[in-house]
Amino acid sequence: MPKRGKRMRANYENWDPSVALPLADAVAKLQSFKKTKFDQSVDIVMHLGIDSRQADQQVRGALSMPHGIGATKRVIAFCSDEKIEECKAAGAIEAGGAPLVEKIEKGWMDFDVAVAEPAMMKVASKLGRTLGPRGLMPSPKSGTVTPQVVDAVKEFGAGKVEFRNDKEGNIHAIVGKMSFDTNKLVDNAQAFIDLIVKMKPSAVKGFYVKNVVINGTMTPGVKVAI
Repeated sequence: MPKRGKRMRANYENWDPSVALPLADAVAKLQSFKKTKFDQSVDIVMHLGIDSRQADQQVRGALSMPHGIGATKRVIAFCSDEKIEECKAAGAIEAGGAPLVEKIEKGWMDFDVAVAEPAMMKVASKLGRTLGPRGLMPSPKSGTVTPQVVDAVKEFGAGKVEFRNDKEGNIHAIVGKMSFDTNKLVDNAQAFIDLIVKMKPSAVKGFYVKNVVINGTMTPGVKVAI
């Protein structure tokens, strides 16, 4: 077992990490940990009772946090020529059709989110093997394929969070920064929890939400009572 550093040892003092706390208390505990020189991101992880091998038990989507996440994202848009300037004005770092696809095929990957108009997916589909493994392929389920592509550029550029379960049934999202007001972090985390609960696949039997943990970039995880 690796040795804990001085900061981590201090964080574990007078605290039982096996005890789940109400969300507000869990956030307060997280913010009480020893500070770092940078503003840590706060992440929430939910372990779900789903069979990730089954297509009808996938949980995937996107959420605009009530108070944002304290960060912006680099967005590209696969759109018609008529909407290129609108998308760029909305914040897209690149926009277009075939020329944008060709640029990515040549190795350009300096973006965080790709959105697309439905009609442009015929063009963008060529990038499936390139963007798919990186989780960057536009999808209707995540809200990145939409007729309102200009609005999508604005939302994802402002930090709209995409999420999808992994093979182990975990799903996570950034809910803000450690410097956020406690109530804002609680609101963001609760919004995410509520949405995941609402999205419970009908095929799931038994316990759906098995565990919830919040943590900072350099902190222990704090269990949240469910």
